[in-house]
Amino acid sequence: MMMMKMMMKELVLVLACVLSVSAEGLHDDLAVGGCSDTGGEFTYNLDGEEKWFADFVNKRGVNPQPSFIDPITYPEGAYQQAEANLQICRSNLNIVREAMKDVPLENDPPSSPMIYTRDFVELGEKNTLICHVTGFYPAPVQVYWTKNGENVTEGASLNVPYPNKDGSFRQTSRLDFTPQSGDVYSCSVSHPALSQPVTRIWDVEEQQPSTGPAVFCGLGLTIGLLGVAAGTFFLIKGNECS
Repeated sequence: MMMMKMMMKELVLVLACVLSVSAEGLHDDLAVGGCSDTGGEFTYNLDGEEKWFADFVNKRGVNPQPSFIDPITYPEGAYQQAEANLQICRSNLNIVREAMKDVPLENDPPSSPMIYTRDFVELGEKNTLICHVTGFYPAPVQVYWTKNGENVTEGASLNVPYPNKDGSFRQTSRLDFTPQSGDVYSCSVSHPALSQPVTRIWDVEEQQPSTGPAVFCGLGLTIGLLGVAAGTFFLIKGNECS
């Protein structure tokens, strides 16, 4: 299927192709490509999860799966094929631009961003922050990261818009980072349907385990065991007296 989206003065062409669908499990294996006059992206997805994407800035393919699963790899030449697809996409831009010049634009705002990490949080260990939004139309959104109130661009990426079944889109931005105590990050999303960007905060301190509940539960368990021991003692004494 082909989805054509117009945003402000820049045309973004998004192509989604179903590679295979399993009748047993109803799995969707999609290749999604997108391009504009200034950029483009290409990615392979399984059931909405990104398996591989082309990093056109560093000219390489990237496998974004978390470290705790068996990695899915693609053969040599996958990145070169993505570059070829990008050129094909750009060659169609003028045709699409002419076809859509009289089409009225509809705007649906994105959901509030969700922020989570790729791996479990350990201070001083490299990790990836993920900011996910969905439900917007047209594509794409713009995503901005901050660290302690300062804009961050290094290590940040934004994947190609992914089509939802209702015709809207979802998109994911990633930020490579090393969590340190006291750091606070934010992800802000802007879209033509929003009067102002929507922001979600992620605090390193809130991700660290607290000793309070553990101590409280341990103390409660100790008191409970003492109560059982005392009850047993008086029960034995009572039997002896009788």
